[in-house]
Amino acid sequence: MNQFKLFFTRRFMPLFLTQFLGAFNDNFFKSALMMLITYRLGEAAGVDSRILVNIAAGIFILPFFVFAAPAGDLADKHDRSILMRAIKFAEIIIMAGAAIGFYLHNMWFLLAVLFCMGAQSAFFSPAKYSILPQHLNEDELIAGNGLIQMGTYLAILTGTISGGLMILRDNGIYLVGGLAVTIAAAGWLSSLFIPPTKPIDPDCKVSYTLVNRTIEMFKDVVPMKNVFYPMLAISWFWLVGSVFLAQFPTYAKTILGADESVATSFLAIFSMGIGLGSMVCNYIYKGEISAKYVPASAYGIALASVLLWYVSDRPAVDESAQIIGMAEFFTNPSNLSIPVSLFIIAFCGGLYIVPLYAVMQNRAPEDKLSGVIACANITDSIFMAVAAVGASILISMGVTIPQIFLSVALPTLIVGLAVNVFAR
Repeated sequence: MNQFKLFFTRRFMPLFLTQFLGAFNDNFFKSALMMLITYRLGEAAGVDSRILVNIAAGIFILPFFVFAAPAGDLADKHDRSILMRAIKFAEIIIMAGAAIGFYLHNMWFLLAVLFCMGAQSAFFSPAKYSILPQHLNEDELIAGNGLIQMGTYLAILTGTISGGLMILRDNGIYLVGGLAVTIAAAGWLSSLFIPPTKPIDPDCKVSYTLVNRTIEMFKDVVPMKNVFYPMLAISWFWLVGSVFLAQFPTYAKTILGADESVATSFLAIFSMGIGLGSMVCNYIYKGEISAKYVPASAYGIALASVLLWYVSDRPAVDESAQIIGMAEFFTNPSNLSIPVSLFIIAFCGGLYIVPLYAVMQNRAPEDKLSGVIACANITDSIFMAVAAVGASILISMGVTIPQIFLSVALPTLIVGLAVNVFAR
């Protein structure tokens, strides 16, 4: 099927818009806050901005651990379309709080808002991914997931760049605050058009004994090997992606001697690569729900990571050297293999993750799917946290950024071999 026909259906387009606007707003607000902390609020508070930025990243991820259990239960208990509307309405209130925080220049208040934004995303995720099999036919799942992933990365790219560019402008705090509320309102309006769904388990009791309920969900999911293995493989993708994305600014500055525009261009290349890879999946699989080409995609990520290490394994630039801009970087033929390597990694990443999501959604029992998605959010967060801690440890040990890129190659190759266990 032509996957773009889904854009003309009510059972997909409102969900796509709601997800796109939500992902944009998450990254728009996070990027603006990180930039404000780095250049203004951190120094004013007398706190090292580098530490604050990492604290902020942890604050956004924390709700995915804390609220995974009730988020999964709520997605099973209620009509998921109604639940999504309530969550999107909460986003309007949260972003109004962000606007107030920006106006007051209150960093601690803004960090509290960031936690609330993470909580909103944590509750939205199980409903978002578990509603797809209810609205799409089985042969449309690959296409639907591909378009969702493409839109998500486009939203991450545009939201991150827009937030960072706007917040430090004159009257930027008013612009960012107003726009964040407007985007949240638009996301809520689009959610009103998502078709209703039948509650999976109306009698489900939402548990707020968070630790015990989370353990119970994992006890349900782990024995389902045909679901649990794809879930872990998806989490590995998030680990690899976070390794690359986190290193771009330092890599551009200290290894390539390039400014922030080059680092931003790497983010753009990475996002576009994943988006294109996600869209191509439907043409490769032709609607078939399978992970049979995922191992090849993992091998592509591994080999391109080796290539990226090879073409960028050079001494760190002298701090006194003149920093080059985007035009100078890309007009130097010796540098072109770097964006090519990044694009291949990202493109293969799109080919890798979309079929895994479809397999996980299709193989999970309907009454367990929300819990599966909630567990996946937890494992994704754990893997990303491991990536951040691991990269920090390696850097402290004197490992270079290109060597960190190389370090993901062999494990990704092994993951690709392991995927063969459930690929078909």
